[in-house]
Amino acid sequence: MQNSVINIDKDIWGGTPVFTGTRVPIKNLFDYLETGDSIETFLEDFESVKREQVVKILEMSKQLIETSTNILNENFA
Repeated sequence: MQNSVINIDKDIWGGTPVFTGTRVPIKNLFDYLETGDSIETFLEDFESVKREQVVKILEMSKQLIETSTNILNENFA
């Protein structure tokens, strides 16, 4: 697997962030999770995405949230 799990290319879905090596938008993962579907269901429906890619995206999202406490606090104040 490549180091980068996110690919942004204007020729793929008009620059929508996708999982590297696929045409699967990152947003699809969050849409699945938001509706209560499991990671396993997502991986079954998008076989070109690797579990390691999903884990990395979730880790990156966690880091963004943890480092964005000032922004989050401003929005909830």
